[in-house]
Amino acid sequence: MIHHSIQLIEWLATLGTLSGVGYYTICLAGAVRFLQDKKAADRSVRSSYLPPVSILKPLKGTDPEMYESFRSHCLLDYPEYEIVFGVSEVDDPAAELVRRLQAEFPQRAIQLIVCGRNLGTNRKVSNLAQMLPLARFDHLIVNDSDIRVEADYLQRVIAPLADPKTGMVTCLYRGVPNKTLGSKLESIGISTDFSGGVLSAREVEKGIHFALGSTMAFRQSDLKAIGGFEAVLDYLADDYELGMRTSARGLKVKLSEVIVETFLPPYKFRQFFDHQLRWARSLRDARRWGYLGVILTFGVPWALLVLASIRGTYWAWGLALLTVIMRITVALVVGRGVLKDRYVLPWLWLVPMRDLVAVAVWIASFAGHTVKWRGTSFTLKDGKLAKVTAD
Repeated sequence: MIHHSIQLIEWLATLGTLSGVGYYTICLAGAVRFLQDKKAADRSVRSSYLPPVSILKPLKGTDPEMYESFRSHCLLDYPEYEIVFGVSEVDDPAAELVRRLQAEFPQRAIQLIVCGRNLGTNRKVSNLAQMLPLARFDHLIVNDSDIRVEADYLQRVIAPLADPKTGMVTCLYRGVPNKTLGSKLESIGISTDFSGGVLSAREVEKGIHFALGSTMAFRQSDLKAIGGFEAVLDYLADDYELGMRTSARGLKVKLSEVIVETFLPPYKFRQFFDHQLRWARSLRDARRWGYLGVILTFGVPWALLVLASIRGTYWAWGLALLTVIMRITVALVVGRGVLKDRYVLPWLWLVPMRDLVAVAVWIASFAGHTVKWRGTSFTLKDGKLAKVTAD
């Protein structure tokens, strides 16, 4: 009986390792296609499609390097745009940074809106719903408060919307880590795991059908057609939902060649784990079958299990070596080649640890429905948030 159980583990671990190698291959194919698309976009003539744009930035509290990230949005090479910031409370510390920005850039159209009503459990989306009526232009960009951009960001992200069949544009991003281990694990995960997953999804699904909070560019008319921000007021993964609903209408969601930057907090390990668990449980609810398939992407952990169960036969070592080589190649091609992340090489040794944590997070994600978000606990059901109340 024990012998048969060990043999079953050997077969499952071997199949898991092979599926991981296959997944890494798809990631590399996605990265190559992304780089080809970027090269073609870089060669193209500057877009003449330059409609006025409203940039919406919902805020709550402060993030690392926040003012410089705000400032980058005031230095865009674009003829006409405005920035609309929204806070839930008048004394939110982020509001003072916006007022400082208004003083430094009086020539820019910068609004600060106090969104006093609580329309749903996702306060970010609640703010967006209250900010939208004050946006002057049909073309919108929503991005997170900690996103930093280059001068050509706006013209490149908006350009695909010249095609009426494109309903949304989104961007990959790289993380700038703080000094803590949790922050470094978060950064290396974004560059060597998460982004590869996005690129592989684009390959497998012949396009992407979701969006990332780092950037969502769309038209007000298309937003209205999917029910507006009000339709996702209680969803944790609001960016995913908006992209999915746009795609469901038959419009394309395009992955821009632009890479933006986010500055990560000094996560302690527990904070990093909680953040990963929140993301995992939101993905579990949003893409149930796809999320179950994530187990097939853990190539290196499966290879370690092969070595442990088969006790180091030559072919097991060979398979493990191939898997590690493929994993490192994905980390370098996606992290360095696609994202231009300068932190990938110095922190490459953290990739195995990050992969093992990812397995633990995947397992833990099925053990409950509670998530922590900006200091508040919520229960998650079918992707929707409900605030945890004390008995």
